[in-house]
Amino acid sequence: MTTMALRNTATLAWRTLVQIKHNPFELFDFSVQPIMFLLLFTYVFGGAIADSPGEYLTYALPGIIVQNLLFATLNTGVGLNTDISKGVFDRLRSLPIARFSPLAGRIVADVIKQAWAIALLLVLGIVLGFRIETGPAEVLATFALLLGFAFAVSWMSVLVAMLVSEPEKVQIFGFVLLFPITFASGAFVDPDTMPGWLRSFADVNPTSILADAARGLLSGGPVAGPVTQSLLWAAGFLVIFAPLSVRAFRRRI
Repeated sequence: MTTMALRNTATLAWRTLVQIKHNPFELFDFSVQPIMFLLLFTYVFGGAIADSPGEYLTYALPGIIVQNLLFATLNTGVGLNTDISKGVFDRLRSLPIARFSPLAGRIVADVIKQAWAIALLLVLGIVLGFRIETGPAEVLATFALLLGFAFAVSWMSVLVAMLVSEPEKVQIFGFVLLFPITFASGAFVDPDTMPGWLRSFADVNPTSILADAARGLLSGGPVAGPVTQSLLWAAGFLVIFAPLSVRAFRRRI
């Protein structure tokens, strides 16, 4: 039974990935948008915030990767809600497959897309002048940490998708929540430059913590503290939102 469920999940994950051929616009969130953010922040704000765009890139690239990762988790909820609204889940339910395979398949496919976006930003950052000061093990650890965090946060998007009636509402909720979390953080600027009350928020903001962990793993610096805190935040998201999402999924499907 477990083997069949894994096979069903892999098949439906592949189905989601193959759909990109028929809807290339879906790549925008995972390819074009990250590149735009990286270029804009580096060359528009870099010279004003740091001594040069290159110096700012060293600080900002991990934060831009984290920001893109968090916003990309909305695609999981939007995709699920779209499939439910169009009756795709009703058709899949009539097939002899594991009940939760469509949900698991969507999440697995989006984690693969996240890996593509992280690699794309990292390669482009290196082309623009970013230098990895650590080794291959730390780079792999960065990917594992970021993808694990994305997997955990995506359950929040899944829960919203199960509770609202239209995909647009998933996006609205996500943007309202994610904009302050990503920008009121240490992802793009040092929290020491912020007012005291905002700095207090930024210091405990999971976006700041994850960005610091990625910086430490890629450029050297503190690693143990930020990585441990990032894992604790990821575990918190998973423990809270995964059970709620599964319960909501059972009620709706």
